[in-house]
Amino acid sequence: MIASPSTPAINLASLVDSLKAAAESSRMRILVLLSRGDLTVSDLTEILGQSQPRVSRHLKLLLESDLIVRYQEGSWAYFGLSDSDWVRDFLSAMIARLDAADPTIERDQERLDAVKQRRQARASDYFSTNAAEWDRLRSLHAPDKAVEATLTRLIGKKPFQAMLDLGTGTGRMLELFAPLYRRATGIDLSREMLSVARANLDKAGITQAQVRLGDLYAPPVERDSFDLIAMHQVLHYLEEPALAVREAARLLRPAGRLAIVDFAPHALDFLREDHAHVRLGVSDAQIADWLGEAGLDLEANETVPHDHAGDQRLTVKIWIARDPRVEIASPFQSTSKKALV
Repeated sequence: MIASPSTPAINLASLVDSLKAAAESSRMRILVLLSRGDLTVSDLTEILGQSQPRVSRHLKLLLESDLIVRYQEGSWAYFGLSDSDWVRDFLSAMIARLDAADPTIERDQERLDAVKQRRQARASDYFSTNAAEWDRLRSLHAPDKAVEATLTRLIGKKPFQAMLDLGTGTGRMLELFAPLYRRATGIDLSREMLSVARANLDKAGITQAQVRLGDLYAPPVERDSFDLIAMHQVLHYLEEPALAVREAARLLRPAGRLAIVDFAPHALDFLREDHAHVRLGVSDAQIADWLGEAGLDLEANETVPHDHAGDQRLTVKIWIARDPRVEIASPFQSTSKKALV
């Protein structure tokens, strides 16, 4: 594997270890399955038709070679492909060479589809239970399509490497920007919402994104790793939004962007008790202060108009901020500085 100008070189020992770990049929099957979404040991045991100790041993070897990652979600442990760009490129190249019509690969895919269908059924049950309340809240502000259209216009159409969605909820932001990113991670504190997000990603056929249980004040991801970070309808739930914005800023790559979508200040006090809103909206001045403390530059500030009159309404605001640092070109590239996005 020859490193491209944008891909870091790999030392010989690491590459040999990775090849050894992948060079076994069951482990290769696991890598293929994880390339299509994160799974638990139980999921893999069912799909592979192997005992849990055997599957666990394969996972241990793949973890030790840094080809996959493990993260805890309550009492469940999920496994997914490594976040490392070179590992994903390495695995993608191998998996792309496999014959999708191979009987073993076909059978694994059929069993994986059954696992994902059960996920979607559980997510649908949870979603239908809470749908009435969510619909009531959405009726108070501009249609989601209008908000998303404004947001996508501000972000643009240029592809980028990595996205992080803080407070991912149903995973809608991961779906919206899937055509642009190579990999993405969604973080949320609700296991129920993660189930919904995971099912939605499965249904949309999005395999380059994963969701994880985590705290927005200390996300379980590496710093300086993301070109776009979204905080969609998140800040009004937080006791310390300034801290969350500062943490998000630390996770941005040079020239990376932070997209914040939230409500302008309002007087709908029932949202505190009925929907656990800590803050009744966020002002432009507050956003400016939080971004300034985080060392980010505000690039865009837009209001999405609502389409109905009355006092019982919310105004949606979108703020786009950028990390002022720039990436220094590698020795393989021009010596000029260039923005990532």
